Amino acid sequence: QVQLAESGGGLVQAGGSVRLDCAGLGGTVSFLVMAWFRQAPGKEREFVAGISQDGSTTAYRDSVKGRFTISRDTARNTVYLQMNILKPEDTAVYFCASRIASNSESVYRAQEMYSDWGRGTQVTVSS
Repeated sequence: QVQLAESGGGLVQAGGSVRLDCAGLGGTVSFLVMAWFRQAPGKEREFVAGISQDGSTTAYRDSVKGRFTISRDTARNTVYLQMNILKPEDTAVYFCASRIASNSESVYRAQEMYSDWGRGTQVTVSS
């Protein structure tokens, strides 16, 4: 079982950028579908972005399309979430999630499809 460790969160001004990293510890993420979710105070956890096992397919929630980019680096065993043009409504704890891939191209938006989760990293966007 691969453990997931997020890093890169912090405080940023509106309009700024942050990159989140999700490192796989104790194993490879090469065989996993990966995703980022977020949870704001008082709200349910929601899908942000996902990437297929082979990196050929990505998916985003509508509110982040054109601003966020998910990618993966097999050599570094890491998945990234580049977040640009940040808005105060992006403030949340961001979680990395994974599941074993059943094929190379699928991405899932439902959190119940993911079996392993990181502890999360806080991103705060000030106005």
